[in-house]
Amino acid sequence: MPHLVILYTPNLGSRTDLTALSRALADTMIAQRDEGGAPLFPVAGTRVLAYPATHFAVADGSGDFGFIYLQLRMARGRTDAAKKRLGDALAATVRGQLASMLEAHAVGVTLQIDEGAELFDAKLGNLHALFQNKA
Repeated sequence: MPHLVILYTPNLGSRTDLTALSRALADTMIAQRDEGGAPLFPVAGTRVLAYPATHFAVADGSGDFGFIYLQLRMARGRTDAAKKRLGDALAATVRGQLASMLEAHAVGVTLQIDEGAELFDAKLGNLHALFQNKA
């Protein structure tokens, strides 16, 4: 963890580079540090996934409106100050990546960060081992 999921209306797929947005958000998360300078998140656990909504309705339907919902889920254990810096950094990345689209199109954007302890959390892959000796 962290896992950031982007859900967007498919009319935005041709209006912005969602792969570039995903990479920029992952890089933003990887760059975050805690008060002691340690990484806020493990590189191998950082994921950003973007999905177009198959079906959607935005506002009253009177225009070709779009919507992007970004939800970051992370485990507990970070200070309030670190979470605030993270939120500010992610919001700045989103603003920068979507600036030209927002100038030309009516789009709603929501960014949420959720944290909590899972009822069950199994990690069954082998990706973390690739990054254990990299600092």
